[in-house]
Amino acid sequence: MPLSPERKAEYFDKMKELLGSYTKLFVVSIDNVGSMQLQMTRKALRGKAEVLMGKNTMMRKVIQDFVDENPGTPVEKLKDMCRGNVGFVFTNSDLGDVREVLESNTRPAPARVGAIAPSSVTVPAGPTGCDPGQTAFFQTLQIATKISRGQIEITTDVLLIQEGDRVTASQAALLQKLSIDPFTYGMSLKAVYDNGSLFDAKVLDITDEVLAAKFGEAVTALASICLVIGFPTMASVPHSLVHAFKAIVSVTIGLENYTFDKAEMFKEYLKDPSKFAGSGGGGGGGEGAAEEEKVEEEEEEEEAEMGGGMDMFGGDDGGDY
Repeated sequence: MPLSPERKAEYFDKMKELLGSYTKLFVVSIDNVGSMQLQMTRKALRGKAEVLMGKNTMMRKVIQDFVDENPGTPVEKLKDMCRGNVGFVFTNSDLGDVREVLESNTRPAPARVGAIAPSSVTVPAGPTGCDPGQTAFFQTLQIATKISRGQIEITTDVLLIQEGDRVTASQAALLQKLSIDPFTYGMSLKAVYDNGSLFDAKVLDITDEVLAAKFGEAVTALASICLVIGFPTMASVPHSLVHAFKAIVSVTIGLENYTFDKAEMFKEYLKDPSKFAGSGGGGGGGEGAAEEEKVEEEEEEEEAEMGGGMDMFGGDDGGDY
């Protein structure tokens, strides 16, 4: 039923107000989303965002009128997004928080005949609850079965529907018999508008941790290039200072009449590395090893003294039997 002129004027005013009040929005697809589910989404977004649906022709007309009234506004980019079953979710809050609410509000749904499968469907092996008289139905779908305890049992997992395929009547009937709701439907994000920039919703997957890691890789690459070409930058200067310090220390070590405080430790180490042996994990056992060697020497001396004048029978060495 078409809207009355009063309702159209009300819709135009509301959308223009939203376009002027909010700087960010999601372009969402609402295929297979019911009115109750849409109402639950509106409720979950209350205070964070506002959902607006409408006919594509009306939304394009409102956007064009808004552009005419506000020349140079970047909102004109949204005209090309008004295709298909879409709507707008306006917000000034954090895009990540609103996205989480939109993606969490999904509902399981049965497979409808002729619908495009949003994901692959696998029927698990096991009892089906169907009586043996329905074996021919499974044979039509080329599903291997057996009769177990008075019911049909699927012997192996079966890939019934491939992602992107249309659901046939037999496939939908089988899933209904097995009480399987294979698909979940909700608002799917198509694009994001943020302060005049329009980009894919996948950009929101880039978190602060990802940005920090990528920035670190870029700084490392920049520092390497600057060190090679000899062009100092903020990224390469710390490395240049370290290299300069190493060069100064190496020169100072070769001089007898010159040194400086930071180089003393290196000179001491080269003169007597044993002074630093105690700081390592394996250098603390030197004294214990020396004591063990002394104990072994004393035992050998005692054995030599005892064994010098006795034979194996307790007599003097070299005595007659």
